[in-house]
Amino acid sequence: MNRLAQTALLFLLGATLLHAGTTDLYLRYVKEGLRPLVLLAGVVLIVTAAATLWYDRRGASTHDGGTPVHDHHREPRVSWLLTLPVLALILVAPPALGSYSATHTGTALTKPFGFPALPTGDAPLHLAVVDYAGRAIYDDGRALRDRELKITGFVTLDREGAPYLVRMGLNCCAADAQPVKIALTGNVPPVLRPDTWLEITGTYTPRRTKDPVNDGPIPYLEVTTARPVPTPHDPYDETWNT
Repeated sequence: MNRLAQTALLFLLGATLLHAGTTDLYLRYVKEGLRPLVLLAGVVLIVTAAATLWYDRRGASTHDGGTPVHDHHREPRVSWLLTLPVLALILVAPPALGSYSATHTGTALTKPFGFPALPTGDAPLHLAVVDYAGRAIYDDGRALRDRELKITGFVTLDREGAPYLVRMGLNCCAADAQPVKIALTGNVPPVLRPDTWLEITGTYTPRRTKDPVNDGPIPYLEVTTARPVPTPHDPYDETWNT
């Protein structure tokens, strides 16, 4: 690939990162807190492309006392195919990881360092999947008992059709995404489709099971009601690894 093609590819990649960082596209690849780094990388690549083009043109126009020098060397046109993956990032946004990944990956629930105090009162308590699972398993649900809980996640079914409410968590990017699962019991809807997002209203139950993939602990949630909800702005769990 010649210098012009390299410059064009740098510019295109930088523009792609800026596009991803100024929209929600970047959330398909990295966690929300990394947005400034995505934008910075885009700016650096565009500046690098502009500087490379300026330097190349300046060197070509003045060489050996001002004698113009023209590069007639041609590179294979196939090298431009390297731009296709970049264009794919712009035109085809991949979906967030869902039930397929959750079914084939064991729960990644780990014991947290501590459990912050929860709001008091009679209002329903909104919890993340990983927060409920951690408190139910490692704190025996002490702060969850006799509380109405609301938890949002997507549905996955194991090989035997047992339903789970799942949220994928990121340490850094989608490549390291891992699920945390809650098994559902009680007033579970009779028909559930994988990858459907639900807001579950329910209560804590001490019942537990083991993940069939890695034997990791999975708590149950006693379902009172379940209603479909749109896919959230950030489909990955923001309380992950906190």
